[in-house]
Amino acid sequence: MDTIRYTADGPHRGPGRRALLAGGTGLLGLLMLGAATTATVPRPGTAGTSAIGPADTLRLGFFANLTHAPALVGTANGLFARELAASGTALETSIFGAGPAAVEALNAGAIDAAYLGPNPAIAAFTSSGGRGLRVVAGAAAGGAQLVVRAGIADAAGLRGTTLATPQLGGTQDVALRTWLASRGMETDLRGGAVSITPTANAQTLELFRSGTIDGAWLPEPWASRLVLEAGARVLVDEADLWEGTGTGAPGKFPTTVLAVSPDFAARHRQTIDDLLRGHLAALDWINTAKRASVLDTLNAQLEQLAGAALSPAVLERALGKLSFTPDPLAGAYPRLLANAAAASLAEPAGLDGLVDTSFLEKARAARTASGTGAGA
Repeated sequence: MDTIRYTADGPHRGPGRRALLAGGTGLLGLLMLGAATTATVPRPGTAGTSAIGPADTLRLGFFANLTHAPALVGTANGLFARELAASGTALETSIFGAGPAAVEALNAGAIDAAYLGPNPAIAAFTSSGGRGLRVVAGAAAGGAQLVVRAGIADAAGLRGTTLATPQLGGTQDVALRTWLASRGMETDLRGGAVSITPTANAQTLELFRSGTIDGAWLPEPWASRLVLEAGARVLVDEADLWEGTGTGAPGKFPTTVLAVSPDFAARHRQTIDDLLRGHLAALDWINTAKRASVLDTLNAQLEQLAGAALSPAVLERALGKLSFTPDPLAGAYPRLLANAAAASLAEPAGLDGLVDTSFLEKARAARTASGTGAGA
């Protein structure tokens, strides 16, 4: 996967970072199990320095996925690059396939900020003693379902089946294990009443079509793709499991957040301020632009970065399950951590300091003062 550098002159492709972007190796599993520590690899270009002020480059990681729509729009429409350029900062982006891989890159100093799921963010924070990252804003909420083959009508019908999730210890993986446990089907890392196989989303679609797996707990647009393209049925909509405690409204739960390196933020607060203004601009555009423009922009980015656009029906269904908000929905995090601990994928820990909304508040105030709005 190429790294793309955005400057005032536009995007420039750089050399690939396949080793960096690959998931599923040693440290990634340790992060999910709460056993990793913050990496001490020097941050390229800053080792041995104490520079304060705007950075020369902001390195941003995200997924080529619909739940990372603010990143897709922010890069496609030049919203990040414009805000950063005002302080003389260039934008460099890298595409990841899973949250733990993005966390590893943050810890190693290979990127400075990332869009990722709340569970990998919580795991990175707790396993590093609070040093790994800071969540500075929300990005997406909702949009996850357990979809299964025809003939499975309830939880009891899942006994003895094989299900997939995108990543061991990831947000959907924890949700599935928690739901199964609530229905009397305990799972562990070696098996249980239901076999859970961490699988890349694109591969999950093919395995479901072939009958190799019986279903999957997936984020959008993959849940919609299995339903509309492979004949799956919805057994559980995760929105139905959130009654509103801690998130402000029934059915709302965090799916994607924006996190930053604390070290980078301490050195380059202006750069994080600029990033947050671009993030708010992207959210505003998603929520207020003409629907056709939003669909076209997202599909063009998915085709460019992931290699394939979505059908109009899949895109419409998937977006109907998602909402895009800068609210990090931090009230949900204690429940997410407790669920991960119950599934033996994390250790109980304090979350004080995980969320820092000071950047978001400043960015909102700046946009209000400039007449561009306070953000979604």
